[in-house]
Parts: sequence; C-alpha cells; structure tokens
Amino acid sequence: MNDALESEPGPALTPTAQVSVIVIAFNDAVHVADAVRSALAQGDAVAEVIAVDDASTDGTGAALDAVARTEPRLRVLHRGENSGGCGSPRNDGLRAATGRYVMFLDSDDVLPPGAVPALLSAALRHQAPVAAGACVRRELPARRDVPWQPALYREPAVYDSPEAAPQLVRDTLCVNKLYAREFLTGHGIAFPEGRYHYEDFVFTARVLAAAPKIATVPDTVYVWHVRRAAAKQSISLDRKDVANWRQRLEAHRTVLRILGDAGRKALTQAAATKFLDHDLRMYVRELHTRSVEYRAEWWQLTRDHLASFEEAELAAAHAPARWLARVILASAAPRDLDRLTQLAARPGRLLPPYATDGDGAPVWSAELPAVRLDGLGAFDTVDAADEDVPGTDASPSLPVTVDADPVLGATGGLLRLRVHDLYGRLAAAGPVGVDIALHRRRDDRPGPVYTAALEPTADGTAWTATVALDLAPLTEVPGSRPADPEPWDLTARLTCTDGTAIGVGLRAVGAGLRRRVLPSRRRLVLLAQPYSTTGGALALRVASGPRSVWRIAARRLRH
Repeated sequence: MNDALESEPGPALTPTAQVSVIVIAFNDAVHVADAVRSALAQGDAVAEVIAVDDASTDGTGAALDAVARTEPRLRVLHRGENSGGCGSPRNDGLRAATGRYVMFLDSDDVLPPGAVPALLSAALRHQAPVAAGACVRRELPARRDVPWQPALYREPAVYDSPEAAPQLVRDTLCVNKLYAREFLTGHGIAFPEGRYHYEDFVFTARVLAAAPKIATVPDTVYVWHVRRAAAKQSISLDRKDVANWRQRLEAHRTVLRILGDAGRKALTQAAATKFLDHDLRMYVRELHTRSVEYRAEWWQLTRDHLASFEEAELAAAHAPARWLARVILASAAPRDLDRLTQLAARPGRLLPPYATDGDGAPVWSAELPAVRLDGLGAFDTVDAADEDVPGTDASPSLPVTVDADPVLGATGGLLRLRVHDLYGRLAAAGPVGVDIALHRRRDDRPGPVYTAALEPTADGTAWTATVALDLAPLTEVPGSRPADPEPWDLTARLTCTDGTAIGVGLRAVGAGLRRRVLPSRRRLVLLAQPYSTTGGALALRVASGPRSVWRIAARRLRH
C-alpha cells in the first residue's frame, strides 16, 4: 500500500460516532474540500473522514492537509503512485477505517444534510449490514436534480436477503449505501484493484452475492454531481471511445459470474435484464453519433455479449430493449440506426414502416422477419410517466411515433404534428386530441400546455394537427433567467375516444431547426431555437431581451 498517514487516528468511537466516510480524490483540488466538509457536517454519527489522495499533481493533497489541520476527525492518506481507477484508493480507505460502518464519497460529489444519520438509524434499527438510500444526479451548472432508481426508494423497506427484491441489482452505485465494516471484511468484499472501470458494479455484485439483510430509506443520502461541460469527463460520461463500452461489458460479465457462482439465480437474471433495459438502450441512443469504425466494433462486441444471454433473460426485459437486442443478434453489421435510436429513446418510438410476417404478426422489418415485436399488445396505453427512468416499476408506454416539425415565424410559432398508427393499436383507441406540454429541463418545472384536435389522414395511417405556440410565457415561469438560453423539453399526450391517454415523446423533423428572433411585447425580442437531442427528440432553447442578443452575437464573433 503506497500510503502515509498525515494525521493521528481519529477519536475513539462512541455509541453515536460509528461511521467512517471514505473520500477518494485525484486532481480535484477545486471540489474535494466541499466533499470532505459535507461528510464532517453529518454530525456526531461520523467518527472519522478518511480522504485518500491518489497521487494528485494539482494540489489536491495540500488542500486536504489544510483542512486536516483544523479538523481532528479528518485523516489523509497520500498514495505514492496513481492507481488509474477508483477501486484501489477505496480499498486503502477501507483498510484504514476504524468505524463500525463505512460509506464512500467521491471528491466531486457531496452528502446532503442528514444522510449518514438516516442510514445509520436504519442499519441499527433493523440490525442490517447494509442500508441504502435515494441518490439524485444533479446536472451542473443548471442544478437540475434527476432521481436515480426512484422506484427502489419510494418507501422504507427491509429485505432479509437481496433475492427478496431482485430489482436491487439495478442500483449499481456504492456511494448511496452504508456498510457494516465487519460484514465487508468477513466476506472478503473489496473493489477491483488498479485501472478497473465500473468497479462499483463488481463491488455491488459481491455485496449482493453475500446475501445481507438490506434496509432502504426514502431520504436523499447522496448528491451525484454531473458536469457534462468539464474538461475531463467522468468514466460514466466519457463514452466516445469504444474502450468504455468494452470495459462496461467486462464489468457486467464479472457481475453475472459473481452472482451465478453464488447460486443467486434470480439476481443473475435481474442483472442481465438491467443491462438490456438500461446499459444497452443508453449506448444505442448515441450510436448514430459515432464513427463508422466505432459502430462496427461496438456492434460485434455487443453481439458477442448478447449471444451469452438466455431466452428468459431477453424475455424479461422491457419490449423496446429486447427488440433492440434481437435486431443486433440478427444482423452481422450495424443497420437501421435511425430506427434503433428512436426505439432506444425514453420513451421509445417505433418508426414506420410496420412489417408483418406470414402469420400477420408484427416484425421489425421485411429484411429481418425473424425479429418479432412480441408483447406489443401488452403495452400500457395509460400514462407510463416513469418508464424513462431505469428501474422504475411503471409499465412502458406504447411506442407511438409523433413527428414534430417546428415552424417559427415573425409573429410566433407553429408545431406541425404527424401521429403514426402502430399496427392498428392506435386506430383502435381512436385518437382525437393532443396536448403538448413543456417542462424546463434544469428543474422540470412545468410551462404552458398547448392543445389541438387530431384529424385522420386520407389513407387512415396517421393523424395530423397544427399547434400554435406562444413562447413568451416561457420567460415568465418562476425562476426564469431570461437572458440565458433555457432548454425546454416537449412531450405529447394523446387523448382517445375510448378514454385512454398515451404519453409520448416528439421526434424532431423538418427544416425548422434553427434559431429565430421573434418580437416580444415585454422583452422586446425573443430568441428561440428548436433542436434535436442526441436521441432525436424535439427540444427548445429560449432566451429573451437585448442582452441575450448581444451575448449570442459576441459568442459568434469570438468563434
């Protein structure tokens, strides 16, 4: 171990001070003190904070030492050689810990107030070696919070074994949990050493394979900071190189092997299904943005991995995910990337044409008739709002495609919609109207809702509508920053004569995806830019006022 202790061991444990919080850091001098202080601020429950500097070169170690000089509960370990990953420094901290329980914290994240007491209380009350709580992904700088695996943490629960709740495998994080140190050391549970990415996948599998009692709480116990504009992306965000996918596949194979060797069949199947519902869909959504060489290698790696799945594991996944997997298995080379991207979106959209086989059953295409769209009839046609959050228990929404062509003019905007039928499922429901709702992306705050009637096309294969858009109210929503471009997401709710309602995303089409300057009575000018997200959904950026015009003009001049 390449560590040197920079401070004396922490204070003796008391009945309340029982937790060691292990913070790992590498070249993160800007954020590490905030992480450490968020752990120290948890109060008497924290006996010590152990910060492990993984041979940083930017002053991270000095920043930690400065905090330690005024905080007797902080101990700093300095590694002499960078490990290349997160596993080794966490293992160093675990070996140095003296607390009855341990938690893990990354240097660029924080623990919210009350996190450690909430987890410790649950662990002690239920005599559970593992306690877990809710985590939010906070998009910075917008500060938009997105719940991670919310279905697992809606209510307090106690499971005598993970096999009582196989869905627990969907939460692969190690940082939103409290572990009894004796449980970890007694079962030899540690992180993979060295340059191993997705080490938390493997650690979590080892924990679940040991079958501990697990207590869950609905409290938010971890804030995961997502900095997409950072100069160096985190491992989970840095997906532009196919090596990232290769590392993720290796971690997933290790997870399946660990659970399988432990005889945890239900957990093994749940882990395979999680890969299809979450990992596969996430990477397929981005596949069309990658190079030809990336796609070819990604496709072959994925086919090889999926070939090891059992039919029961494929069948257990949500229909969009298992259809994606079967298309990849059925084709030796990348194909139908636009359709795959749309189907991998959340919620998924299945683009026409809609083929059938000799028996009249829905299939992917005439070229791949063996890929049946099984389960299409079982889709829920009543709001499935949570389907786009992996790990929730809502039924997936019918993957209807709604094309949206934005047309912005001098006096406002229009949204031309085309709603495609889907093997007669939509026609049977009788769509008659559509509501277009806008939500501000950074905080999910609702904006205006626009309504229009749907009219069937002459051939009966689609319905159309034109929705008038008044964008001025978007700058008046509480918390607005008018001069800054605000992203807004658009969704559609189809209403039908049989009483059902279907929530769907909008697919961006047409030539109207460009910025326009519109007059505004209150702000003088309004800048609006419709655009297509990575997954092909229609979104909108809106700013207002002369200041916003000057900012954009200055940015153009700089470029």
